[in-house]
Amino acid sequence: MSPTPQQDRPTLAELERGLPFADRHVGPRPGELARMLDALGVDSLDALADRALPGAIRDREPVGGSLPAPVGEAEMLAELQGLADRNTVNVPMIGLGYHGTRTPSAIRRNVLENPAWYTAYTPYQPEISQGRLEALLAFQTMVSDLTGLPVAGASLLDEATAAAEAMTLLRRAGRATSARFVVDADTLPQTVEVLRTRAAPLGIELEIADLSGGSLPDGEMFGVLLSYPGASGRVADPSELIAQAHERGALVAVAADLLALTLLTPPGELGADAAIGCTQRFGVPLGFGGPHAAYLSVGQRHARQLPGRLVGVSRDADGHYALRLALQTREQHIRREKATSNICTAQVLLAVMAACYAVYHGPDGLRSIAQRTHRMAAVLAAGLRAGGVEITHDAFFDTVLARVPGRADAVVAAAHAAGIALRRVSGDEVGVSTSEITTVAHLRTVWEAFGAGAPDAAALDSGTADALPAELARTSEYLTHPTFHEHRSETALMRWLRRLSDADLALDRTMIPLGSCTMKLNAAAEMEAVTWPQFSDLHPFAPESDTAGSRELIGQLESWLADLTGYAAVSLQPNAGSQGEFAGLLAIAAYHRSRGESERNVCLIPASAHGTNAASAIMAGMRVVVVGTDARGNVDLDDLRAKIDEHGPRLSALMITYPSTHGVYEAQVRDVCGAVHDAGGQVYVDGANLNALVGVARPGAFGGDVSHLNLHKTFCIPHGGGGPGVGPVAVAEHLVPFLPGRGEVGPVSAAPYGSPGVLPISWAYLRMMGLDGLRRATLTAVAAANYVATRLQEHYPVLYSGIDGSVAHECILDLRAITKETGVTVDDVAKRLIDHGIHAPTMSFPVAGTLMVEPTESEDLPEIERFVAAMISIRGEIDRVAAGEWPADDNPLRGAPHTAACLADDKWDHPYPRELAAYPTGGTPGVHDRKVWPPVRRIDGAHGDRNLVCSCPPPEAFA
Repeated sequence: MSPTPQQDRPTLAELERGLPFADRHVGPRPGELARMLDALGVDSLDALADRALPGAIRDREPVGGSLPAPVGEAEMLAELQGLADRNTVNVPMIGLGYHGTRTPSAIRRNVLENPAWYTAYTPYQPEISQGRLEALLAFQTMVSDLTGLPVAGASLLDEATAAAEAMTLLRRAGRATSARFVVDADTLPQTVEVLRTRAAPLGIELEIADLSGGSLPDGEMFGVLLSYPGASGRVADPSELIAQAHERGALVAVAADLLALTLLTPPGELGADAAIGCTQRFGVPLGFGGPHAAYLSVGQRHARQLPGRLVGVSRDADGHYALRLALQTREQHIRREKATSNICTAQVLLAVMAACYAVYHGPDGLRSIAQRTHRMAAVLAAGLRAGGVEITHDAFFDTVLARVPGRADAVVAAAHAAGIALRRVSGDEVGVSTSEITTVAHLRTVWEAFGAGAPDAAALDSGTADALPAELARTSEYLTHPTFHEHRSETALMRWLRRLSDADLALDRTMIPLGSCTMKLNAAAEMEAVTWPQFSDLHPFAPESDTAGSRELIGQLESWLADLTGYAAVSLQPNAGSQGEFAGLLAIAAYHRSRGESERNVCLIPASAHGTNAASAIMAGMRVVVVGTDARGNVDLDDLRAKIDEHGPRLSALMITYPSTHGVYEAQVRDVCGAVHDAGGQVYVDGANLNALVGVARPGAFGGDVSHLNLHKTFCIPHGGGGPGVGPVAVAEHLVPFLPGRGEVGPVSAAPYGSPGVLPISWAYLRMMGLDGLRRATLTAVAAANYVATRLQEHYPVLYSGIDGSVAHECILDLRAITKETGVTVDDVAKRLIDHGIHAPTMSFPVAGTLMVEPTESEDLPEIERFVAAMISIRGEIDRVAAGEWPADDNPLRGAPHTAACLADDKWDHPYPRELAAYPTGGTPGVHDRKVWPPVRRIDGAHGDRNLVCSCPPPEAFA
């Protein structure tokens, strides 16, 4: 037999490289892509790019020079391991709101590493989100119980931004006319800095005051923030300060440690109006600073002032208990510049983990962990005192502040050399914080570092009283709901979590074609390093010598993102897209101030923009002026020029999303940017739709001065049921000095690098894709959207397109005429898609009465065709309603979604058959084995808003 000719077989180097990762990430196989392109009338992705993208924005030469050639999964993980190995994980006893914790393996495996949880989207379709909603309701109940305040939200970004949200909530909710907000000097320093950043643009006068004497400063104020315990560890009764504030007409928020509240009287019982904090120590890894779920709880009268998301109890069409997001009028896409917050992404996955931690341990387990943590601190302090070290506070929970005049650096260095990280407070003071992972061996090491000898820990324990004030001992019960008692064995917990995930529809079971949200593949290889201890167990304020690997990863990622977007620099600090928007607008405002143009405060925003744009502009101290859009969905250039002429000297910025929120590559974008620049303004290009640009066009090259990016969209960090997100801000050279935390502009999140615990995901994605892979992904996403638009055009009009009839990476299907003719609404279509086992597209945004579809590059042709077939089937049912075969108020669409229970009921008095309700496409292959049974029928949101219940109801509610 003759050998195979060289030209007929791959080289050894090609075989060694294996299948490129891009071939795994991009869904359509070559033959499928060819069929899609043929339907579009083009023969290649390059030809599609020539047709769909305006030449004025396209990069004709490859960009992203700092991004290296792609590698395979094994090589990427080896490189990532090399970076991880450059980190040193010491025992974290630094404190400052971040503590060592143990993530139970059952939670790590069944939630954090489970795509059923981490690939889910925000529960805007509650009928197929009952699982994560139930978990979030447990989170709210946990927070409410522990803080003693009846209403808690479904999680915020971090403790510092939660404090900022509480500050603005108290201002809205109170009656005081003063602009002064008093902050306890014993507050976490990172919280104080974020408060400064948030307060300045809003005209809030921040005063940091020493309240240890028990008195508020003289004068009026609208609010007060107290810390319980304080950053120094001190525990003091805040009730007198709360009473003083109330006497002056001010409201009070208390920053509280949830674990400490298992032993201490909760803030609500002490008179506080709100409580804020972080749930990190409830089983959520440190992650070098995040992501972690923060909390904010309030009294009942302030419930409607809560920012972000609130899970509430309602009922479905059959009257059964059901959950949904409550008070949706607070959401930014509805209230826009009247929104009370720009919060969009939350920290849902981390909130779920924290709630599961409370379920896993129950009230007794949490109390035991708190007692262990406190006893370690009490014995630690006793040993230091025995060794001649002065302890600053007699009352504390987990943090001991020790005075060592002139020796702080030596003590910290000695502990570090022995593998323990302490906090240097000053040259004379050292802080030591204990946690659930602290051991007696750690105490001995700390005693030695202080030069306190080697006392007998057992003897100290037996002879040392607790260091918590007896008058603050908690007497009220908490976590009494059965949820926190019935799932204590691992078997029970595992089955509870499986039941919840089965009540959801995530990306592991179906495409989620949500326009503007980019629900694409979150590859397992990208996720793998998230749980590596060298990344997950790193304290955000660890010494720089311990964090070289993570800082190099962050630097590389910032450089790659800057090159890909055409900007000079990137900051990864913003820990959500909304915070990236805010940071970008702060940079613009600071730039104008530096040029003596503080009067520039008008922000132009197209009518089609995402609602967070307007809310962020208001938070940044700007005045929003809306610019109209034309008949094609583009920015109306005439209206833009008129608004520029009207506000010229006061023009600060234009915020524009590109491609537009309407899913169109606007051909005149350079003209838009040029008009703003000519008037002295800056251009903010919202990066929400960057998945249509990476590798083919760069916002910083076609007119943008600043953009935020969504790593949880374009760069593969999973949405996790509504978070975590990361929203880096990218700026042109002249705005680099105004990036957050670099001097001129303060930090926008608590940790120096925001949420670095999930940054290995985006690093891995870019490292494996390379520039060619990214370009291929972008154009495949554009091909998929155009294919959907082409296939559905005769059934549902596509509302907007470019001059050549192409859309970008998403398309808007217009149902308004259908609704007017038949009464069938976008809600009906969305709920009927559930019967098909498919998540609905984005409803009524950016245009009411429409569906915005974004298939992404990760879905293969059979899945896209499954969605297309479902939409065509639904159109057929709409036609039967229009023909009078079914009444407008009783048809398969209005009755959707259909549960197994409603179909099995003896009573069936609908004019359409059960079989059609259950299996809309009948015997179509693959229908029965892909069937999703929703746990509830259509939910009555209005009922829940009128009867607001935001914590776990009693078991009778399930009867």
